[in-house]
Formats: sequence, structure tokens, C-alpha cells
Amino acid sequence: MDLGLAGRKAIVCASSRGLGKACARALLEAGCEVVINGRDGKTLAATAAELGQIAGGKIIAVAADVATPEGQKALLAACPQPDILINNNAGPPLRDFRELSRQQMLDGVTANMIVAIELIQKVIDPMLARRFGRIVNITSGAVKAPLAGLDLSSGARAGLTAFLAGVARTVADKNVTINNILPGAFDTDRLRATLGKAAEAKGITLEAAAAARAATIPAKRFGEPAEFGAACAFLCSSRAGYITGQNLLIDGGLFPGAF
Repeated sequence: MDLGLAGRKAIVCASSRGLGKACARALLEAGCEVVINGRDGKTLAATAAELGQIAGGKIIAVAADVATPEGQKALLAACPQPDILINNNAGPPLRDFRELSRQQMLDGVTANMIVAIELIQKVIDPMLARRFGRIVNITSGAVKAPLAGLDLSSGARAGLTAFLAGVARTVADKNVTINNILPGAFDTDRLRATLGKAAEAKGITLEAAAAARAATIPAKRFGEPAEFGAACAFLCSSRAGYITGQNLLIDGGLFPGAF
């Protein structure tokens, strides 16, 4: 399917690895010019070299922390008026809520709610003027099914979801859409690191921990990042202009609800 994205300009935050990288790849394959981003310059450079092999795509790498004003400025200097914005940022680590300090809570809300809103504030008016804009926020399946220990991440991302639900309805008539993708367990470095800690705590192998986790998912496997990227690219496409304010849960059927 032609997604109608050839020549469109995209910013994909936190895209040197994992699901962000998968989204950047899918948009490049659809013909977009893509700004990728990460804090680790070495990893970012390796990703840029890898994705730069995709035929017809143009890629710009910006090493920056999107949680800072300087990082956001650097992204927008590389792409002043993006047609597509993919908001993505790592969540705070697993921690008992009793242990959270006020500053840690503020930092978590900043990283997983405020940063996305700030970037949207900066890009949305030019999108409205051009009558095309696609904003996708990578949140978490924990927005629908919160997990103990990830309370800060769940709360901040749920806050972002509610905040933007109203905003999405105010710009839909200008062909600007705002949607969220809620990932479950995808086969990424972050998942493997989490499984590694679980395996160590239980005194089992990483393979055993992965098998036990996958067994809890109706699909009996972890998601492939490419599957996530394809879904993101579709929501960014010209074909998806009638989809806005939605939360797409991609978790292999783990969440048991009908809605």
C-alpha cells in the first residue's frame, strides 16, 4: 500500500534503538525524510549508518536529550516544520512507589508527559497551516493495565493520553491527527534488560525468564519491532486522516478487555 508519505518530513524522538528505531525505519521505507534522535552519539551514528542504506530515504541524526530545551531546539533546527512527530522517551525504572521522591516524580512526569506536550506546542500550528500533520505518541500498555512498580510511568503516560484527547478533537478538521500507540512486550534491548534482572532475581536463565513471560501472552511470543513500526507508519499516512484521539494497544492479546 502506498502510504502517501513520499517527501514528508518526520521527527522521531528516541529512535537510535528499539521501537523508536523501528518507527524511523518504517517511515524511511515509506519515503519520508527522517530526523532520528538519541543521547548516545555512538549508538545514534551506528543507527544512522544502518538506516541510511534504505533506498530513497534521507536521514538526519541529532544527538540530544529531548527532555531539555536545548535538545528540543536541536531537533527543530534540523527539521523546523515537520509533517510528522513521533514522541517517544524512556520511562522511569521499576520502583516501589513508597521510594519515589518528589523530584523523581517530577522528573518522571516531565519525561513521559510534559516533553511530548512541549514538542507538540512547537510543531502543531505549522501543521494546521499546511493542513497536514500526524502526531503519534508511544506510550505503554500500562496506560490501560497499570503495573505495580511502574506507577510513575503509567501515571505520567495516562496523563499525556488524557491531556491530548481533547487537543486532538480541536485540530481534526485541519487534517492533523494525534494518536497513541500502547506497546506491550516487544523484543527490544529494554525488554531483554528487564528479563535479565528478573532472571537474576529468580536464579534462572534469561531464556527461561523470556519463555515464562511469553507464555503469559495469548500470541505466545513477543512483538517484533517491525510490526510496531508498520502500525506507526500507517497512523502517519494519508490513509489515516479519519483516525484521531485513539489509543492503539499492541500487546499480542494480553489485555483481556473488549474495549
